[in-house]
Amino acid sequence: MKEGEEKERERERLPPIANLPPPALDRGAKQHFPSFSTFISNVSQKRDTGSQNFSPQFIHPGGRHVRELPPICPDVRQKQRISIDTLPIEAKAPFPSDPVIPLRTKTIKEFQEDVERATASGDWRTVQDFYLTTFDSFLELNAAFKKEANAAFSTIEDSGVNTKFVSTVYDALIHTPPDIQKSVLKGIINSLLREWKGPRTKDDLRAYFILLQNPQYSSMNTYVIYAHLLRQITALAEADHHFLVHWFKKLSPRRFKALVERLLNFISTRLLPARPEELPPMAKCSWWIPSATKVLALLNAANSISTPPIIPFTDFYNLTLDHIDIMEDYQTWQTHGNSNRFSFCQYPFILSTVTKKAIIQRDSEQQMISMARQSLVDKVSRRQRVDMSLLFLNIKVRRQQLLSDSLDELSRKRADLKKKLKVTFVGEAGLDMGGLTKEWFLLLVRQIFHTDFGMFTYLKDSNCHWFSSWKCDNFSEFRLVGALMGLAVYNSITLDIHFPPCCYKKLLSPPVLPCDQNMPVGVTTLTLDDLQQVMPDLAHGLRELLSYEGNVEEDFCSTFQVFQEELGIIKSYNLRPGGDKIPVTNQNRKEYVQLYIDFLLNKSIYKQFAAFYCGFHSVCASNALLMFLGCGPGFSPGAAEETSSFCHRKRQGPGGRDDGSQL
Repeated sequence: MKEGEEKERERERLPPIANLPPPALDRGAKQHFPSFSTFISNVSQKRDTGSQNFSPQFIHPGGRHVRELPPICPDVRQKQRISIDTLPIEAKAPFPSDPVIPLRTKTIKEFQEDVERATASGDWRTVQDFYLTTFDSFLELNAAFKKEANAAFSTIEDSGVNTKFVSTVYDALIHTPPDIQKSVLKGIINSLLREWKGPRTKDDLRAYFILLQNPQYSSMNTYVIYAHLLRQITALAEADHHFLVHWFKKLSPRRFKALVERLLNFISTRLLPARPEELPPMAKCSWWIPSATKVLALLNAANSISTPPIIPFTDFYNLTLDHIDIMEDYQTWQTHGNSNRFSFCQYPFILSTVTKKAIIQRDSEQQMISMARQSLVDKVSRRQRVDMSLLFLNIKVRRQQLLSDSLDELSRKRADLKKKLKVTFVGEAGLDMGGLTKEWFLLLVRQIFHTDFGMFTYLKDSNCHWFSSWKCDNFSEFRLVGALMGLAVYNSITLDIHFPPCCYKKLLSPPVLPCDQNMPVGVTTLTLDDLQQVMPDLAHGLRELLSYEGNVEEDFCSTFQVFQEELGIIKSYNLRPGGDKIPVTNQNRKEYVQLYIDFLLNKSIYKQFAAFYCGFHSVCASNALLMFLGCGPGFSPGAAEETSSFCHRKRQGPGGRDDGSQL
């Protein structure tokens, strides 16, 4: 009995079960089931009625209370509910956060001590663990070599890499046992084979920057790994390359040169391998050389923007290219330009002066043959008598009127300037087998560059010729002299004249004669270093002005007005409008120096040099000249010296003095 009474009491405590009608078996209209928002509104209404301790209830569609739901927690306050539509996009679909770089605390000193202990004891386990962990992934590379593990370091000025630690680790690596070196290479392979989605982070760039310095790539056995690293670096975005260029220029000259030499050896070995069986077939790795050359271009760019250059520009020459058929490469470049079809001519910094000279000579010969063939076709098509003289540019001059006759001949025969040159002296028997042409050039140069002629000034301090700034109504003579210089280059004739390197900068600005006649030519941005090669004493004075620590305005008493002697007359020129009334001060002295350089080397001789430029390019209008420029639209440092070294060779006079040079 007692058990029955207790069960009855338990039953009474249970909530009542609603007496719902049995579900209809017929398919009538479905009843509307309350949504979640309806439930929330009903709860809100119950709360608003003033009931403090209310419990949410499930409301049946029929309006009957089914069961009261107990409160989740009596002390929890109801918070305002936020609609998903009011959330920002970032909250709806958050991007995964960047991986946190693990904290590594090993210092250079601790690493060196580990290596010393391992060398003495022969137990390399600690060192091996370090190398295994460090080169396991890009993340671990940043953990080991980044100055501060989770700092941004997102500027071009600071890579955030402890380059001294990197150098120490790599210097020790080449002296470790072979199994450690193999484990490092395996780690690099795993890092490069990982799937990277989306744009690279700065930490990824740092990893590439670190991996590229690995000295193990000097071995031919590592070339497959090296090639894949280079390929990934070339595939980076242009903005990422910009960062790498500026980080490269922070390297020491020794490390920088080692990078360049490894890339050059890689290219040479792939071109002419000593043991071809040790490398994959060229058909399967045709991308090796383009990838290496493009990375080399980044290093060349870093060298070009450094003042002074980190290494000489000649260190980028690959002398192996002197022994291949470079004209085939040149024709590819002529046909496809700077498209996706690779050509060494797209990267002229890698070509030596010997190679470039050979290209220009062969290109000139092809143009001569083309012009001669065209002349023959024209004669035959008109059914005219074919004279072999039409195949050449025939110059007939009198020795007594050498200069005037020569300029007249060049002026009348402009259409034939690209033919093979032949010179005849009137009244003298003989055939020109090259000797008469050289004599003609020699005699002309002596007259044109004589100070009495007035077209050029010889500057003793710099031992070079420069353009006279005198003004005249007709600058056609400068155009003819430019054509004469172009003929010398076109016909591979060496001339005994000396122009400063900045002249070749101007001559390649732009490198191709523009179609728009109103476009300025022969104008480029020049510096104090350029002026130093023309007027060293003046350049020295301007350097002193820039470094002067006193009051420039009071002590120098200079204005933005300069004076220049022209045919014995001193003339004044304002560097700025109203320059005679603008004093040179500590604040504006840099502007004064730059305007002065621009006036001396550009503006004061603009018409003379523009005529000379047009005459030169009327003969040497060839894409081959583009190779004397650096990679890209700008003029790379060293290109002018390279052009100069091609066009002339210095000659030593008595006492070792540079007596001039040859064009």
